[in-house]
Amino acid sequence: MAYKEAIFGGGCFWCLDAIFRRVDGVIDVISGYANGHTQNPTYKEVCTDTTGYAEVVKIIYDDTIITYEDLVKIFFAIHDPTTLNRQGADYGSQYRSIIVTMDDVQSKIALKVKEKTQKSLAKKVVTVIEPLKSFYIAEDYHQNYYENNPYQGYCQAVIAPKVQKFIDSFSN
Repeated sequence: MAYKEAIFGGGCFWCLDAIFRRVDGVIDVISGYANGHTQNPTYKEVCTDTTGYAEVVKIIYDDTIITYEDLVKIFFAIHDPTTLNRQGADYGSQYRSIIVTMDDVQSKIALKVKEKTQKSLAKKVVTVIEPLKSFYIAEDYHQNYYENNPYQGYCQAVIAPKVQKFIDSFSN
């Protein structure tokens, strides 16, 4: 079976990783950096806000269980798409709200969901939708960060409440 891929950035990749790992049909989540202008960026370099990269997660999913459109809807529900270059206390262009698409079909679906999301919000949705130019996997310690560091301060204060909100909102 061939799985599909989706790439989203909405603040710190640790938050998105922790939530998307709980979605039925998601096979794997890989934290990384997308669409910058340097080769092989490091976390330290990306945090300088000079590389052009966004912190993102690449989601490997089974489209017989969950659709790309449903993943985009979840993405819009789990972060604030109206804040430019920030999520909560995290700020800089590396934290921008971004959907990185693999093809024209994904682009059209993402735009459709973005427009529908905009209709339900008073503030302007600033999420950018752009084709994949580059993706680099983040350092090993960023992978599955929340599960590996559940008692770390950021995980307790920021990620845990977002995960709980997702569970409460999307449970059957």
